[in-house]
Amino acid sequence: MSAPVLATKLFIPQPRSGAVRRPHLLARLNAGLRQNQSFVRKLTLVSAPAGFGKTTLVSEWVTGFEQIEPNVRVAWLSLEVADSDPARFLAYLIVALQTIETNFGADVLVPLQTAQPPPMEVVLTTLLNDITAIPADVMLVLDDYHLVDSKQVDQAVAFLVEHLPPHMHLAIVTREDPQLTLARLRGRGQLAELRAADLRFTPAEVAEFLNGGMDLKLSAEDIAALEDRTEGWVAGLQLAALALQGVGPTQGEGDRTSFIHSFTGSHHFVLDYLLEEVLEQQPESIQTFLLRTSILDRMCGGLCEAVAYGDGGPLLPASGQAMLEYLERANLFVVPLDGERRWYRYHHLFADLLRQRLHALYLQQPDHVAQYHICASQWYEDNALDIEAFRHATAAHDIERAERLLQGGRIPLHSLPVVTAVLNWLEMLPKTVLDARPWLWVRSATSSLMAGQTTGVEDKLQAAEKAMQNAELDAKTRDLIGQIAAIRATLALLRYQPDATLIQARRALEYLDPDNLPLRSRAMWTLGFACHLQGNRAAARQAYGEAIRLASGNTYYTVLASTCLGQLQEAENELHQAAETYRRSLQMLSDQGPPNASEEYSGLARIFYEWNDLDAAEQHGQQSLQLARQYDPAIDRFIASEVLLARVKLARGDLDGATAVLAQAHQSACERSFTQPLPEIAAIQVLTLLQQGQVTAAVQLTRQYDLPLSQARVLIAQGDPSTALAVLDPLRQEAEARGWADQRLRTMVLQAVARHVAGEKDEAAHVLGEALALAEPGGFIRLFVDEGEPMRSAIFDYRNRVRPQSGYVDTLLAAFAQPKAEPKSKTPADVSSPKPEFIEPLSQREMEILRLIAQGLSNQEIGVRLFLALNTVKGHNRVIFEKLQVARRTEAVARARELGLL
Repeated sequence: MSAPVLATKLFIPQPRSGAVRRPHLLARLNAGLRQNQSFVRKLTLVSAPAGFGKTTLVSEWVTGFEQIEPNVRVAWLSLEVADSDPARFLAYLIVALQTIETNFGADVLVPLQTAQPPPMEVVLTTLLNDITAIPADVMLVLDDYHLVDSKQVDQAVAFLVEHLPPHMHLAIVTREDPQLTLARLRGRGQLAELRAADLRFTPAEVAEFLNGGMDLKLSAEDIAALEDRTEGWVAGLQLAALALQGVGPTQGEGDRTSFIHSFTGSHHFVLDYLLEEVLEQQPESIQTFLLRTSILDRMCGGLCEAVAYGDGGPLLPASGQAMLEYLERANLFVVPLDGERRWYRYHHLFADLLRQRLHALYLQQPDHVAQYHICASQWYEDNALDIEAFRHATAAHDIERAERLLQGGRIPLHSLPVVTAVLNWLEMLPKTVLDARPWLWVRSATSSLMAGQTTGVEDKLQAAEKAMQNAELDAKTRDLIGQIAAIRATLALLRYQPDATLIQARRALEYLDPDNLPLRSRAMWTLGFACHLQGNRAAARQAYGEAIRLASGNTYYTVLASTCLGQLQEAENELHQAAETYRRSLQMLSDQGPPNASEEYSGLARIFYEWNDLDAAEQHGQQSLQLARQYDPAIDRFIASEVLLARVKLARGDLDGATAVLAQAHQSACERSFTQPLPEIAAIQVLTLLQQGQVTAAVQLTRQYDLPLSQARVLIAQGDPSTALAVLDPLRQEAEARGWADQRLRTMVLQAVARHVAGEKDEAAHVLGEALALAEPGGFIRLFVDEGEPMRSAIFDYRNRVRPQSGYVDTLLAAFAQPKAEPKSKTPADVSSPKPEFIEPLSQREMEILRLIAQGLSNQEIGVRLFLALNTVKGHNRVIFEKLQVARRTEAVARARELGLL
């Protein structure tokens, strides 16, 4: 070259000391690079935004060739803006390759520096011939290719790539994709590429960099938070580490943690880097697009057009979709959100920078930013995305728009994230705004309730009444009065005040607009629940049915009433119907997103427990507990789940585990002033104490909480069945008078035990027969098994006396742990008609599957019916066949009939 050569452009950058090694990326770069001493691919492209460690990685890669590819010679060229001149670009390319072959390109190097250089194709052809003559294998790296802005240079590189000889490979390191035929190279298998998603630091690399390289000694939680905030962006981590070095250990770990959680794109290190390296490098039109669309959490073409140019601003240089595709090609910190490349978002720190710049730009004119939010809100509303429309309306402080969207009926106001967003917005509004719109006071009260907050709800309702005291009693005002009554009914219900609930629910139904079906459905549900609490199950069942009818397709209120209907079905001993009701509710909840289904899972857990499927009971109980703690921490639902899990532990013989869980449930109830669950907790504690032989403590609990069934159970354990019967007989009479099927059945079970213990075997068998007839349709098992050895003995005696045709009694006996056969004299009838016994008892789930097999259902159909995977059904089949000692389905059915199981 006639001009001096800048030698530093030809040096391979040396890796920094302490740099994080990335062997998995080096392996990807090496994979398939060479085969039979030739390069498999023509081009390696490393394309990612600024600060992703592209140059560091590639320099480490090529310097490692001395060990893995000793026959490959590397030429490196770091490009700059001035290299956009084609002649200068080719001249430096020649000089770079001369570091491998001294005389390379000598014939064209000097002519390139003249006023009239030779035609590009001539130069390129000469260079390709010279490359072919190089005896060594050649790797040429073009670093910072994005700085070259020349169509002629792109064409020259494309020509070289197309005609590269087999012993040469080109690597391009760039912040944006070059204008080459990448798709064609990719389709031919001639392109290897790494992008931002590949270059992001993994959690392990983040930890190694921060604690190993930067010696920050951060906790695992702080490292994870910083990795999430930077999204693995290498430069972002470096900038955060530099800032953290100023927050020394002497200032306390709390200061470092606080800094990490507040680390954003507006931090001055990040701000300066992104401004200088990214934003200010873009044309003004691109900067405008970036700043305006930064208000969006996610972007698509039409939305971008509405926001960036919807205010009559400068004309769009390209469609919104084309702009997003450009940003992706240019690696401008956009992240695609779907496979079709329709929706995108900005990198978190880049979005922070853009929003900070946008608000700084319009500090004195905030209406401009508000207008962008309004444009976004309108686009979302036009596209039936009212939740997002509402969020942007609140960001624009457009109260009228936000209120209209809330009242539009397309926002799921029962969804917890939506409830939280609405509540946060309402609590930021001045009291004068709420007083002028009493409906917003009511909405705030409703949202508080749905977020699990009861404190302050009544104050909001009173504020609404005060604001509307002079309002005309028109249809709108009457409906608002009905809404207030409906909320008060719910409040009373949460406090287990059925009388107050009934009063307010009936007032709500009187005032609510006939067309306000969702709230009328909720009011009817509360009325039904109050009737349920009062023991009027017939009225409750009717109210739940009416609530479901009024819900008219509204998933939330349909599920609300259906779940209570399932609980009522449980109370009526209709376990199979209740399970189906809960499953339908779960299906409806899953269709609308993450479900707050703690009640449904709790119901299924109780039913599976009764069916003696302890694994399923525990699984559903854990799901119920997790959801109750997540969604309803201020309500006592989670305690019911803990009590059920304690029962499972008790059924498995884990007395210590059951005791610990019950103690925790009792403590939680007392700490939160939940009085309603205490008797249920005490009832299970009585069972635990009796199994531990602590009868005195059990007596104290029954007296403290007035537990008549538990009292009878204790009396039986004390050997006083007569007194137990004196307690049970009036309980049964009351249950029969009120039509309480569950109370009647439980009382009869204990009556049977008491009479059996008292030696009244005929009377015991008679009562037990009645109880079995009531229990068999529901498939009850634990109801009997939990009463222990006295009940097993009573059932054994009943079978010998009555010789029932159903296999239900044998199923119950098999469910007792290691039942002991009672000796008795064999009668002629016993000898002539022996009862066949199976070797190993079938579980409740296996019995369910066996019955469905007998009905002719396929394995697939059984799986659908029982919500089981096909392989799970097949596994149960194998166990059933082994227990019945058969080889196929027809034999299993025949054998089961012989045993009286079907």
